[in-house]
Amino acid sequence: MYFRERLSKFWTNVQLTLFPYMETRCGELPVEYKNLISILELIRVEEFIPSTKFNLGRPCKHRVFIARAYVAKVFLKYPTTKQLIKHLKTDIQLKVICGWESYDKIPSESKFSRAFKEFAEENLPEKIHSFLIKETYKDTMVGHLVKDSMPIEAREKALKKPSVKERKKIKNDRQQAERKGALNRRQKQIKDSLEQSLLELPKVCDVGRKRSARGAGYTWKGFKLHMAVDDHCIPISVILTSASLNDCEAAIPLAKKANKLVNNFYDVMDAAYDMKEIKEHSLSMGHIPCIDKWVTTTAAKIERRRDKKKEKILNFCTAEAKRYKIRFPKERSNALFKDWYGGRNIFYRGHSKVSCHIMFGVLAMTGLMMIKLIE
Repeated sequence: MYFRERLSKFWTNVQLTLFPYMETRCGELPVEYKNLISILELIRVEEFIPSTKFNLGRPCKHRVFIARAYVAKVFLKYPTTKQLIKHLKTDIQLKVICGWESYDKIPSESKFSRAFKEFAEENLPEKIHSFLIKETYKDTMVGHLVKDSMPIEAREKALKKPSVKERKKIKNDRQQAERKGALNRRQKQIKDSLEQSLLELPKVCDVGRKRSARGAGYTWKGFKLHMAVDDHCIPISVILTSASLNDCEAAIPLAKKANKLVNNFYDVMDAAYDMKEIKEHSLSMGHIPCIDKWVTTTAAKIERRRDKKKEKILNFCTAEAKRYKIRFPKERSNALFKDWYGGRNIFYRGHSKVSCHIMFGVLAMTGLMMIKLIE
């Protein structure tokens, strides 16, 4: 069964069975609550939370309902857990959608916090996302995987960087070691396993700098989210690293992670990924890399402008350039995530908790994008 057929079968069951059942329980549902029900039914959070009924000690309560509530928090754009609890207490429909009965008491904020810590330690939303992508795209080929990064601002103290002299010394030592035959990080990532590559990536909060397409500089404190999306803007693989990490340093682990879940033809990336190792790794997996050229010298920039003018006059465009143009519409996924799925409202500290919050947003975005394909 193909990608769209699986989603169509799911959507038919939701419309004919689940929506009428929920409306008999809690009245007519608004559109946003119907979308939330569809997302929760698609991702099936309850199947990934183990039961503690027969374990030693007092069994944990409401973990499934709290996990569903965190997905609702991101989707309904509630910035804080306190605001989520307030709406759960007053909105019967939302309460029933998350799993509680209308007469149940909503847990305290401290219980929500403890449950969130458990989800972060277990990597719960990331496991759900990986399983959802793998099952949905089974026996399906993806045309393009577009890879890019976006800044994630955090509210914690940034790691103090070494002085300029120390950084220059570290850089010189690394360059000398590479001349003697030592492998750089990208070359190590090709040989290492995915788990080892992810462990070696920096994950502390620090200061990152980025330059826009127009040349304007931007500085932020926090993390950097590396994302690979398909032709429908559905996130396939996601990695959260330190803000100062260069985009090309996370490209190979991101590709390995995506390759475990889906099969694709083309890897589309901007000039930040124009590295020999990235191209070789993409070709080794059977993909075709479509990467913009990294131009540094003034003469090369002038020559490139001339080539573009000639191509425009002759109305000529290479196949690689046409593939690369596909990247620009996909960049709206960055804006969608930051504006609608919790990318701007991060009140957690530490990589594990920030990553958990980010992945709940990625789950909600993935579910809604899949549903929009078949509506």
